[in-house]
Order: sequence, then structure tokens, then C-alpha cells
Amino acid sequence: MMRRLFWMLGLALAPGLAAQQDSAGPGQAPERERLLRQIERRFGEVVQQQLGLTNDQAGRLRATEERFRSHRRDILRRQLELRFGLQSQMRPGQAADPDSVRRLMDGIQANRAELFQLEQQQDREMAGYLAPVQRAQYQMLRERLLRRLAEVRRERGVGGLARPRDGRRRRP
Repeated sequence: MMRRLFWMLGLALAPGLAAQQDSAGPGQAPERERLLRQIERRFGEVVQQQLGLTNDQAGRLRATEERFRSHRRDILRRQLELRFGLQSQMRPGQAADPDSVRRLMDGIQANRAELFQLEQQQDREMAGYLAPVQRAQYQMLRERLLRRLAEVRRERGVGGLARPRDGRRRRP
């Protein structure tokens, strides 16, 4: 039953978020943020129920997520920019600049390491109020949600590298 609830949550909320993520123009940012908050709230409810969290644990988990969210978004935004740059360098029929490719690849690797360190810091903080099984369950639920969002984005044709900052679509 919990699995069904989780998938219903993902199916109900993910399409709206996926449609908003890469196509959000200046007037759409508030709607995107509203959808993000709605997903976060519903995900928090599912997590609290499935992990059997007390209200105190749920509050602490929300606070931890909020504390790490902006840093994670910054890292992921930089990763996307680096990947766009690499994709631009690797266009078929055009010679790539080896120095630029090396710098971009180094940046991508450093960015992955930074994201990994952030995840470790967050997990250490959660270890202060969640049992090991709860932490593992939380990570699994989060991964499932992220995978579902990625699936919805692919189904809708909104690829991770398909839209640069200027809004024009590019083919991978």
C-alpha cells in the first residue's frame, strides 16, 4: 500500500514539476516553486509515514533538507553548466579545444566530489536523529522519487542537456 501511495504521489506531482523545470520562463518561476514546495511537502508526509518518524524527527529531517537544499541546487546547476559546455565542445564536425575539454572534465569530476561530500555531511547530520534503517529507507525513497522525476522528464521530452540557459533547444 505504501509503495502504491508513493507512486501515486510521483505520478500526480512529477508531470507538473517536469514540465516546469526546464521551461520555466520569467513568469513561471512562482508556479515552479509552488510545485516544488508541494512535492517536498507530500514527500515529507510519505517519508514520515513510511519511516515511522516522530514529529520531532520529521521536523529535524525537514530542517536538514532545507539547510542542504540550496547548496545541492548550486552544485547541480554548476554540473549542468559544465555539461552544456562539454556538449558544446563535443559537437560533431567541429574540433574540440583539448584545454577546454580538460578543464570541463576536471570541473565535472570536482563537482561530483563536492556533491558526494555534501551527501556525506547530510547523512552524518541525519545519523544524529534517525536510526540506520530509517536513513537507508529515506535514501531509497529519495532515489525513487528522483528516478521517477527523471522518467517523467524523458517521457515528456525534457532532457537534462536539451535546453541551455538562453532557452533554445539543442539536440544531444
